Order: sequence, then C-alpha cells, then structure tokens
Amino acid sequence: MSQPFYVAPEQMMKDRADYARKGIARGRALVALRYTEGLVIVAENGSDTLRKVSEIYDRIAFAGVGKYNEFDQLRVAGVRAADLKGFQYSRDDVDARSLANSYAQMLGNIFTHEMKPMEVEILVAEVGLVEAGDQMFHLLYDGTVVDARDYAAIGGDAEAVRERLAETWTAGLDRSAAVRVGLNALSGPDRDIAAAELEVAELSRGNGRRCFSRIDATTLADILA
Repeated sequence: MSQPFYVAPEQMMKDRADYARKGIARGRALVALRYTEGLVIVAENGSDTLRKVSEIYDRIAFAGVGKYNEFDQLRVAGVRAADLKGFQYSRDDVDARSLANSYAQMLGNIFTHEMKPMEVEILVAEVGLVEAGDQMFHLLYDGTVVDARDYAAIGGDAEAVRERLAETWTAGLDRSAAVRVGLNALSGPDRDIAAAELEVAELSRGNGRRCFSRIDATTLADILA
C-alpha cells in the first residue's frame, strides 16, 4: 500500500493563499469612501450587465472583486440571510457587522477545508442614520475581516489605491467630490479611466428607507465634467 503524499499544513495554507491572491490581482479594483450624506462606491467595470456593486438590504451594499461567479454566490447568500433575519425579527436588526461575520465564517471554512479557496475579496458597507453609524467591512479570501472607517480599497493594486486615498480623502466631501477622489485613486498618475468604464453607486441617508441607488451615466458625466 503506497503512502499518501504529505504536505505540511503551513505549506498548504501558503499555496492556497498565493493561489487566491493571484486570482484577485487579475481583477480591477474598487473603492468605497464616506461623504457628508453617506457612502459612495466607485468600481472599475467595463461591463454593462455584470455588476460588482449591489444592494443587500435597506441600508447595506455589497461589492466584490475577483471571480464573478464566486462573489455573486456570496451576494445571493447575503441577500437571503438578510431577508430571513429581517422577516424573523425586525428590519432594524439587519446590519453590516452580522453579515460580515457570516461571510467571514463562510470564507474561512472554504479556505480551510475545500481544495480550492474562493478567489474573491468583498466589501460590506452600511450607511447609518447618522454619520457615526456608517460602517465598512473588507473581507479577504480566507475570512479575515478588516473594518474601515473613512475609505476602503479592494482588488488588484489595492495597496497603491489605498495610499492615494489616504493622501486625497478629507472629511466633509460632497458626493461629486467623493466620486472624483475615488476615480483619481483608481486611475493613479499613469492612466485615465473613462466614465463608460466605471460603475458607481451610493448609500445615501436622504434616499428614504432604501438607501442604495446607482449613479446613472448622465449624472456621472456631469459629476466628472
């Protein structure tokens, strides 16, 4: 009887992490940042039909980078979990923190026990009734959760994008200024990203019960003009 091939657990985890990071690095980045009336999410996305940014619940948005079919599975799971909790208890009991914890457990289990990890990074964002209640949670492929206060960047070249955000984001931005700051952080000094290559959405405290809305092409063109 032949002996099974042995791989040290540390090496196995390293190989899985490298595999996931390479897949994520091929994807285009996205940023989320606070402005005076809520949160805005700016994603580099040339597709008119495949969305990287979506609504999860009344005040909560989801954004993902990496393999589309994998982060869309997570989006659907989040919608179902939020709907179920809101139905069983109260709509006010559905929050980004509990969703982020659920996603962290799911991603951690897949990373540890499955042969192939998910090649995704996701962002769960919630706009509060007041500015102090805004929340953003960045989740990595292995279930690690990083909470962000003012801005977040995920996807390919995220470190460089985050550094540019740190240099340009300031408190008190209006929506138009926040979109331009996000675009400049994504594009950097070496290239330009056309409005047609962007997907932009917001969570606004002024939108009523359902705070999520997409910024259409006409409005985006006016903002960037």
